[in-house]
Amino acid sequence: MFRLTACLTKRNKMITYNAYSEAMPQINTATVTAWIQRVAEKHGKRIGNVNYIFCTDEEILDVNRKYLQHDYYTDIITFDYCAHNILSGDIYISLDTVASNAEEFAKNPDEELHRVLIHGILHLVGINDKGPGEREIMERAEDEALAMR
Repeated sequence: MFRLTACLTKRNKMITYNAYSEAMPQINTATVTAWIQRVAEKHGKRIGNVNYIFCTDEEILDVNRKYLQHDYYTDIITFDYCAHNILSGDIYISLDTVASNAEEFAKNPDEELHRVLIHGILHLVGINDKGPGEREIMERAEDEALAMR
């Protein structure tokens, strides 16, 4: 089943929050949208069309295999469709992995979800986390963004 909640942003651009077989997470989409806009502006960007898709581990594994040829589970996959300083993309989030990561790292599940929500946006602004030293840069950017909530 597919559910959709949308929040309009300025200039008829959108951030949408969608769920496949998972229930929508308990987030205030208007508050989260405003927060995401502030983080984007801090990085000199504007919001275009950003789609969050909440899914299960099996669904994100399917996306990982089908589109990235990766055969492993992950908490987030970000597809970047940005142009110039306009952020656009599809951001898949496995709620199963977010919950297990929160438990494993003794984090508040709500904070872990917000960390992953903003992690995708930070990828869209151009911050990577795979190369040498990049993980630390991403974690600092996540912490700074979380402090803006």
